[in-house]
Amino acid sequence: MSIEQDFTNNLFQFMEETFEAKHHGIFLDKGTSLFETLETVTSDEASIPVGGKCASLAAQVAHVIFYIESFERFALQGDTSPRDWGLIWRTVEKVTPQEWNDSKEKLKQAYQRLDKLFHENKMWNEDTIGGSMAIVVHTAYHLGEIRQALCVLKK
Repeated sequence: MSIEQDFTNNLFQFMEETFEAKHHGIFLDKGTSLFETLETVTSDEASIPVGGKCASLAAQVAHVIFYIESFERFALQGDTSPRDWGLIWRTVEKVTPQEWNDSKEKLKQAYQRLDKLFHENKMWNEDTIGGSMAIVVHTAYHLGEIRQALCVLKK
């Protein structure tokens, strides 16, 4: 197996474990992926800011979507234009049940596009390797934020 194959095999397992219900025992407990976790959250719970200056879970999800879409624009179009990274945190808080379902579906679609992009990538370089690692690490961070917030929200 080549180094590139070893890297991509590991990347795909990390992505599956982070987002999907495909537990590989790498770093998460079974049943704690992002999609599995979000299915346990109601729109009311997703709308509650956790703590005085913390974001709602709806904002956390919107931010992960924004991050993935920003990477897509960079990877597919070379778009390096400035992003307003604070916009989500300033504007997303409460969601209706329909908005919450739409947000979770938008996240799944963004993940599916990203997964396809990585599986079809023929040239791994500094940008694609770094970007793919950043997606996994960034999403895992926010998954941790969400799971910690649920400890407070689901007392």
